[in-house]
Amino acid sequence: MKSLKYILILTIVAMQMACQKDPLEEIEEGDWNNERSIINIKFANQVGQAEIVRDDESTGHITIAINVAAVPDLSNIALNSVQLSYGATATLKEGESLNFENADKSATVTVTSPTGKSREYIITATEFTETIVGTYDINNLIVYGGTGPEYGGGAVMPLTDKPWVWPEADGPHVELDNVLTFELEGFTEEGNTYGKFTNSAGEDGLYANFNFVGDPETDVNNFYRKLPKGEGTWARNYTSGMVTFTFSDGHTTSGTFVGSGTEDLGNGLSKTVDNNALAFTLNGTDNWDKIYSDYDKFVSKPRKFWIDITKRN
Repeated sequence: MKSLKYILILTIVAMQMACQKDPLEEIEEGDWNNERSIINIKFANQVGQAEIVRDDESTGHITIAINVAAVPDLSNIALNSVQLSYGATATLKEGESLNFENADKSATVTVTSPTGKSREYIITATEFTETIVGTYDINNLIVYGGTGPEYGGGAVMPLTDKPWVWPEADGPHVELDNVLTFELEGFTEEGNTYGKFTNSAGEDGLYANFNFVGDPETDVNNFYRKLPKGEGTWARNYTSGMVTFTFSDGHTTSGTFVGSGTEDLGNGLSKTVDNNALAFTLNGTDNWDKIYSDYDKFVSKPRKFWIDITKRN
């Protein structure tokens, strides 16, 4: 009788185990998965990250920027990489191309989930041009400096306004005939730009020695030698907005490339850029003993430095 009970119990247990469903089976089959999204996408000659928006259950849109200087037109833009939601498939595969050479500069890609639901993405290509590329004349070197601007200690002025505090032979004035050239050489994986930079010395063949010759004499090239002499490289980060220059010895400086406009500096001070400028933040130190002096503005507490430039046609 006991043996019959054991057999019955084992039979029931075996039947229960047989009825239990493998918990991974459903996941592997994808019956639950309606996801059908593009997470990341990258095309050849794309600059920066794609802007990806899911509009609703069935549609989405993507905006990309293509460097038109590197392609003859937008008719054959190859897909370098695409990341889809888990288990999804797309009508466009890596290595295949889209044609954006139409009135809307757009094309479509459909993404389908494992359960068969789909979302159509409209991809729009905008034309990117690296605005910094070109040749520029230096127009002026401007500093905003001074301790206690709220007490009248600040000023915005050209370095050349006080010629007696700089070397007579190679002060800041010799930079004003320099010519700057930015050449585009490529793009990083993140879609940032970089290239060759040339700072030609101009007709006088001179570069400035930023040495303050007032009292006390102080070398301030660390503040104002922001651009390499001769050749170097530049790199523009479209996330941070910074342009980084690399000198021949490997050290770097970073600033911003700004267009025309007026920046309010507070305390009644401002800086107007007529065309373009390379702007650098300086980290001077307050010097209340020298407030209102040229030494304070140029040496102790320089705050910001602009190299005003104009692009040649």
